[in-house]
Amino acid sequence: MDETQVKQILEQQVLTVAKAVEDKINDEIAALDRIDLDDLEALRERRLQQMKKMAEKRSRWISLGHGEYSEIPEKEFFAAVKASERVVCHFYRENWPCKVMDKHLSILAKQHVETRFLKVHAEKSPFLTEKLRILVLPTLALVKNAKVEDYVVGFDELGGTDSFSTEELEERLAKSQVIFFEGEASSRPTKSNKTKRSVRQSEAADLSDSD
Repeated sequence: MDETQVKQILEQQVLTVAKAVEDKINDEIAALDRIDLDDLEALRERRLQQMKKMAEKRSRWISLGHGEYSEIPEKEFFAAVKASERVVCHFYRENWPCKVMDKHLSILAKQHVETRFLKVHAEKSPFLTEKLRILVLPTLALVKNAKVEDYVVGFDELGGTDSFSTEELEERLAKSQVIFFEGEASSRPTKSNKTKRSVRQSEAADLSDSD
């Protein structure tokens, strides 16, 4: 076998090996492409399911009165807090501080459809105010799963004046996890140095309509 033939055989072997390597690489790339497409399709499907579930939740919330800040009579309170997982209820009277709270709650009700925002006239609701020990107005009862988990009493935790912002109230509600809030502000302390708690705030109040 002469040198030329040996050279041709070696070149052919190199080409064969190169072709095999190229084919293997192409197969691996194709496999990766298929995996990526499958992953993307799976992600898309999960996302669609999440969006569908959220749309269903939103529709249910709206049907229960979420998205609006509405007043209810005392007799409807228990049914309302049992129907919605999260409720912010403003116990009010006809005075300036309560009107300030109304303004902010009206805004937040539209922004946080996941929570129902209500108001109850305290002077017309003696049973509720006694059961929940509402002593200062305005007071917000923060209800989760039919239990009062926390209270916002007056403006003490909102800077102590009526000039607090909607964002400050939003931050305070988020601390009690009665609204969803993705902003960093939810982890910052409020303006007050220490949360003032009354005796009635020491433990959750079970909102059974029995004594």
